[in-house]
Amino acid sequence: MTDLPEVVFETDFEEVPRISRGKVRDIYDLGDSLLIVTSDRLSAFDYVLPDAIPEKGKVLNQVAAFWFDRFTDMVPNHLIELDVDRFPEVLAPHRETLAGRAVIARKLRMLPIECVARGYLSGSGWKEYQREGTVCGIELPAGLTESARLPEPIFTPATKADSGHDENISFERAVDLVGIEIAEKARDLTLALYSAGVDYAAEKGIIIADTKFEFGTDGDALVLADEVLTPDSSRFWPADRYEPGKAQPSFDKQYVRDYLESISWDKQPPVPGLPAEIVAGTRDRYREIYRILTGHELS
Repeated sequence: MTDLPEVVFETDFEEVPRISRGKVRDIYDLGDSLLIVTSDRLSAFDYVLPDAIPEKGKVLNQVAAFWFDRFTDMVPNHLIELDVDRFPEVLAPHRETLAGRAVIARKLRMLPIECVARGYLSGSGWKEYQREGTVCGIELPAGLTESARLPEPIFTPATKADSGHDENISFERAVDLVGIEIAEKARDLTLALYSAGVDYAAEKGIIIADTKFEFGTDGDALVLADEVLTPDSSRFWPADRYEPGKAQPSFDKQYVRDYLESISWDKQPPVPGLPAEIVAGTRDRYREIYRILTGHELS
């Protein structure tokens, strides 16, 4: 196996204050804007794994930038600057680290929910359906199988957690958290963006089974932020290998989840490390979905 590039597991820049460290992203305060750095950390089952995936942060950052640009006529987004050479001069000593994996972004008041769209029955939705016949309380037809296409995409919000467990919630609970006007607008935008992404990906031979979006507010405007249709936030299935009734091959972190399930980890600390072949295989899948979606090799 060829040597893998060095990873960026976490960052700490003395010149600017870090205001948060999430499962994947480090966020810094630039005064009137934010520096958001996408690391190579990988989370699964609500834990950050001890082994990072080389270039993962660059894939996530650049895939998201691709979609932000593609959706610009549908919804405003948080991006101010992508080119590290045009970042504030205070960040100049860190250009090599930041290149390809960081953005300057608008400050927003982020909604306390994740906006999830599901077009297929998989993951936690499949587990709930097996128990209750529902997904986030939405009743679905009887007799659906794993990975089945839903009659129509559904909006299934969730709570957000920088660490720990994200919890699926009902639309009514989302209304309690953000109000009816914002909840309806976020739902409608989520389903519209998902539909647009699904149509584009289908042209590339990819099924987007589900995904999550995050929104913030800037005054009265709802603004798309964080990540968009990345292999961390979505399930990408090769359409030519799709077979409902079982789990699907994928270009996302399901590959890592499957490995962790195979070793019977109880999903409690200590968090297991990843063998070199799983790290390399995950990197290859992330790079490949970037190439398929954008038409370019990762720079």
